[in-house]
Amino acid sequence: MNTAETSQRKIPGIVYIFVSFIPWIIYWISCGYKLEEGLLIALLFSLILICIQIPKKTYNLMDYVSALYFGFATIATYIFKMTLFIELSGVLGYFALALMAGISLLIERPFTLQVAKRDYPKIYWRDKNFILINMVITVIWLLIFLLNAIIHIFFGKPFDIILSNTLVAFGIAFSIIFPRIGPAYFLTREYKKFDWQVNVDPTKPKSDNEYDVIIIGSGIGGLTAGALLSKEGYKVLVLEQHYVVGGYCSSFRRKGFIFNAGVEDVSGLWEKGPVNYLLNTLGLERDNLFIRNTDIQYILNGKKINIPEDLDGLINLLSERFPDEKENIRAFFEDAKMAYHECYSDTDSFGVPLPPAIIVKVYGPEGILNYPKKHPHFYDWLNKTYKDKLDEYFRNEDLKKMLIALLGYIGTSPEKTVASQALTAAVAYYLYGGYFPRGGAQKFADALKDYIIAHGGKVLLRHKVEKILVENGKVVGVIAKDKIFKAPIIIANANAKIVFLELIDSKHLDESFIDYIKSLKMSPSAFLVFLGIDMDLSSYPKFIMNLDEGYEVVILSNIDPTLAPEGKSSVTILTLANYDDFPERGTKEYLRKKNEMMNELIKKVEGIIPNLSKHIIHKEAATPKTFEYYTSMPKGAIYAFDQSIGVKRPHFKTPIKGLYLASASTFPGGGIEAVVISGIIAAHDILRWKRK
Repeated sequence: MNTAETSQRKIPGIVYIFVSFIPWIIYWISCGYKLEEGLLIALLFSLILICIQIPKKTYNLMDYVSALYFGFATIATYIFKMTLFIELSGVLGYFALALMAGISLLIERPFTLQVAKRDYPKIYWRDKNFILINMVITVIWLLIFLLNAIIHIFFGKPFDIILSNTLVAFGIAFSIIFPRIGPAYFLTREYKKFDWQVNVDPTKPKSDNEYDVIIIGSGIGGLTAGALLSKEGYKVLVLEQHYVVGGYCSSFRRKGFIFNAGVEDVSGLWEKGPVNYLLNTLGLERDNLFIRNTDIQYILNGKKINIPEDLDGLINLLSERFPDEKENIRAFFEDAKMAYHECYSDTDSFGVPLPPAIIVKVYGPEGILNYPKKHPHFYDWLNKTYKDKLDEYFRNEDLKKMLIALLGYIGTSPEKTVASQALTAAVAYYLYGGYFPRGGAQKFADALKDYIIAHGGKVLLRHKVEKILVENGKVVGVIAKDKIFKAPIIIANANAKIVFLELIDSKHLDESFIDYIKSLKMSPSAFLVFLGIDMDLSSYPKFIMNLDEGYEVVILSNIDPTLAPEGKSSVTILTLANYDDFPERGTKEYLRKKNEMMNELIKKVEGIIPNLSKHIIHKEAATPKTFEYYTSMPKGAIYAFDQSIGVKRPHFKTPIKGLYLASASTFPGGGIEAVVISGIIAAHDILRWKRK
C-alpha cells in the first residue's frame, strides 16, 4: 500500500464500524432513560461523521441513513410531539438499519463496501471476490438488524439489550474475520471436492504392466509432467496414438525439407520463464533446443515495419511512427513489464505462476488475500480486458492494431481477452522475445521423450487409449490396443471433451459436470501451407506478419538453415480458419476447398515474395480437419477451448480421484509455455508441492 493511500485512511475500517454505531448507542441508551436529548446528540454525531467524509469523498451509507433517521425522529419528537421514536427505539432503529442493508444489496452496493475500502488499496475495490465478501457481510448485518427488531418486539429488558448487543458483537467479529478467510473460501469451494491426494510409492516393485503414472497423449504438457516425475523416480508410461510424440509440437520431413506441425514461436524462455525452468530442472541446454526469433516484419496499411529485437528499440520505433503517442507508448510498456515481472515474482519455489486455488493451498488464505497488494500492476491487468488496457493508453487505432497483432497466439479478440492473458501470451514476446525450436519442433518433444526413457519410463507409440478404467471413483488404469495398463495416477494430455465424453463411462461423472464439458466451446483452428522452394530466400525477413490480410509467413530455413537443402528454402504460411468451413475430410469437395485456399494464400504471398509459385518443388496444406485427424483435438482447435474472457477451463484435478489434466484444456490455456505450466503444476501436485 502506498503512502498516499495510507494517509487518506484516518481510521481503520473495523474501528469505523464502532464509530458508525456510536450515534445508535447514544440513541438507544438515552431512550432507555426516556431522554429525548439523546436524539439531538445522535443527530449531531451523525452530521459530524458526514462532514468529515465530504472533503475526502468517502461516503459511508450507514452514516447518511443514521443522519436521515435521527433527523426525521427529532422532527417527529420535538415538533409533532410524537413519542414513537422514544418508546419503540429498538424496533424502529433496527428496522431502519435492516431497510438500509436490504436496499444496498438490491442495488449491488453493499453498505459495508465503503467501510471495507478503508482497509484495502484501490486495486481490490473492483475485484468480484471483494464485492462478494461484502455482499455476504451485508447479508449477515441485514439478518442481525431484522432479528434485533424482532427481539425488541417480543422481549423486554434486560433480555432485549443482552441479545441485541450479542448479535451486534457477532456481526462485528464476523466483519473482522470473514474478509481474511472469505477470498480463500470462495476461490476453493468449487474445487474442494477435487482436492484429493493419491499415495504413490515409486520404490515399490511393480509388474510389467504396472506404473506409478500413465500419461495419455504425448503433447508437451504430458511430456513435461512425465519428465519431471521420471526425474523423481516415478515409473512413467506415455501412450501416444500417433507415430511420433509432441502433438502440435512435432515436425515432418518432405524431400529434404523439414516443417513444423504448428509451433514456430515459443515464449517462456527468459530467466524466470516456465520453459526455461523445465529445461534447467532436467539439465537440458536451452541453446541446444531453441533459437531466439529475430528479423520480424509487420505489414500494416501496405507499409513494411521491421520490429527491433529489444524493447527499447521497439519503443523508439513506435514513438517515431506515432509521435503523438510517444509518452503513452513508454508508459504502456513500463506498466506491462512491471505487471509481467509481478506475475512471475513468486516462481522461485515451483517455477510457474499458480492458479488462485493452488495459491491458497500452498501459501494459505493469506497468500490470496495479499496477492493484490504484492502484485498491483498484474492484478490491474487481471481485472481488465486487453481492449481496456489499450484504450487506457492509446488513441491511435493503427498503433493498437500493431499491439493486437500477436493475439493470434491466443485466438481471441482484444475485447474478449483478459488483459493478463494478453500480457503473458502476446505482449511478453515484445518484452523478452520468442524462440524457434532448433532443428524443428520434433527435437524439443523428442528431448522430453528421451529423458523419460533414460529415467526408466516407457513411451509407446501407435497406442491409442480406448478407455480409462475407474473403480470406486478413482482411476486404476487404461485400456490401449486391447491391453490393460495399471496405475493409481493418470495424467490426461488429451482434450477434456475426449477424456470425459469418450474415455470414461458416464456413470462415474455427475450429469451437471458432463453438461459443463459439453458446453465448452472450442478455440479457432488454423490453415497451414507448407512449401519447399528451390531458391534462396535469405534476403527476406524470417517472420512476415501481414496485418492487412491476416496471414503470417515463416521462412524456417532463414531461422535454422538445417531445415532445407542448401540453396533452398522451407516456408510455412498460416492463417486462422474455421473447422466448419471444410467439407468431410477425403472427399472431392474437401480436396477442392483445401487446394483453393492453398493457392489463394500462395498468390497473396507473391505480393511479398514475387514469383514464389514458380519455384515450388513441394507443397501441401493442413486444415482444421487435418489437425483433428492427427491429434484427436475436436474441431482441430489450436488452443483447445475458446480463450475468450468468461470461459472457465476445467480444473487440473478432476472429479475422478487420481485423474489429472495437463494440456491446453486446463489452466492457463493454449500455447507451449501454457501447457508446460500445466504439466509442471500436475507434477508438483503429485509430488505434494515440496518446495526447493
